[in-house]
Amino acid sequence: MFRTRFAALAMAAASLGMAQTVANVHFHHLHLNATDPAADIEFYTTKFDAEKGKFAGLMDGVWAQKSWLLFTKVNTPPKSDVTSTIWHFGWGAEDMKATYEKQVASGTKFQTPLTDISDIGGNPNARPGSFYYAYVLGPDGALIELNTAPHHRFGHLHLLSENPVAAAEWYEKQFGVKARKSPDKRMYRDVQIGPSASFNLDNVNVIIYPVEYARTDHWASWNGRDTFESTAGHVVDHIGVSVDNLDDAMAKLKAAGVKVLNEARSAAGGKIKFAFIEGPDKMKIEVIEGAPSKE
Repeated sequence: MFRTRFAALAMAAASLGMAQTVANVHFHHLHLNATDPAADIEFYTTKFDAEKGKFAGLMDGVWAQKSWLLFTKVNTPPKSDVTSTIWHFGWGAEDMKATYEKQVASGTKFQTPLTDISDIGGNPNARPGSFYYAYVLGPDGALIELNTAPHHRFGHLHLLSENPVAAAEWYEKQFGVKARKSPDKRMYRDVQIGPSASFNLDNVNVIIYPVEYARTDHWASWNGRDTFESTAGHVVDHIGVSVDNLDDAMAKLKAAGVKVLNEARSAAGGKIKFAFIEGPDKMKIEVIEGAPSKE
């Protein structure tokens, strides 16, 4: 019996693959470039479920339940065309029709109006009106999705990838997320949405679609384009993840072959410790010491 149990445990361990590189990783922030950070903060805290706060007691930002939206002042508008891996980010809404009408009444500008995609899950008999989305056009061209959800919080980050399954496996290996992966090609309303993958970091669902979505939807930004640009310099410049010990985490990431963009450094008299690495599809990722918290 012991040998049988041991063999079963060994097989289970093998199926899980290698242990993650860094333990206890949390989603810390989205970092945006902004021509007017104060106006951005006002926009996000009046249009969505979020509140004003000061990161580390020093930087004005937006606290969105468990993580931050942070802003860097730039003198010229950042890139807003979707030519990096970051497509959009978004909030949920329990009643999308009512939420949409309220947003329109408040003067919110939409790139895409209220749209019913109840059958996107693959069930042609899905009840119409069970799932809606709309794209808000935010400051500096930021694309913000509102979609049907059992909550109205900051809920997701949507990426494009050359290889969604491989990208998800990178996040699994480095940060220990548990990804849901669909390797098959899939079309929806003549647009390619698979292969795809998704995973959660705390209460942020990271969804990954193939870059072929942009090509089959005939985005002008992908005419003649072969690959992604770095997220750096775009309206969403990078994402941030937190770790318990930055020096330890960076040593392990380097040993795992992860590309380092900027070595560990500190700010505010050592109160903030951070470094930058590159993830799949040229995603700029800040690794910061200490879990996110509202000051």
